[in-house]
Amino acid sequence: MIVIKNNAARSIIRAAVPFIVLPSLAVAGTMMFDKSRHLLISLIAAAAAVVLFAAGFDKKKIGARRMVICAVMIALAFVGRFIPFLNPITAMAVITGIYMGSEAGFLVGSMSAVLSNFYFGQGPWTVFQMLAWGLIGFIAGAMAKPLKKNMALLLTYGALSGVFYSLIMDVWTVLWYSRGFDLKMYGAAIVSAIPYTVNYAVSNVVFLIFLFTPFGDKLERVRVKYGI
Repeated sequence: MIVIKNNAARSIIRAAVPFIVLPSLAVAGTMMFDKSRHLLISLIAAAAAVVLFAAGFDKKKIGARRMVICAVMIALAFVGRFIPFLNPITAMAVITGIYMGSEAGFLVGSMSAVLSNFYFGQGPWTVFQMLAWGLIGFIAGAMAKPLKKNMALLLTYGALSGVFYSLIMDVWTVLWYSRGFDLKMYGAAIVSAIPYTVNYAVSNVVFLIFLFTPFGDKLERVRVKYGI
């Protein structure tokens, strides 16, 4: 288990990975590399997510415990992705971020995308999915206190996360088809994706309604018991 103890390095990693490294990999993977290298780009992004996770703790023992919990959440998200028309990855990333921290939320969101895509199909879209789901989990961790206390706010965040995910994936659509960013095409992509956006938003709300309390209670007990 990697442990990063330098506070300055940890702060840099926390800012760089979700807001610079993965966005850069997503754009570069779409614009600069051929199909044979898409998996390599995804694996580099996965390694960056693990480094970000390591920046979230300073003790090896705690990091190992958090990793076990994240592995369980990733496995559940992977299995849940087989549910027709509904996708639990956002809910799992949000719940993990709230109870285990931003870095754990990012790891669950991003790794659920890359691992499940070994079945659903790898491509230049994978890193965009990693970025979108990862950021949703990361931001949920930063907003943990108000999201825990207010179910209406949590469900609103879940619905908005569906919109955010769709907007990120629309960027990939435009970059892939036009080999550059075109604002008009982006607007058209947003409009054409409205049914999917609504489905993402509704899916997130449904899963958060049914999963947040039971999963949250269990994660809170584990967190307190093991000092995570």
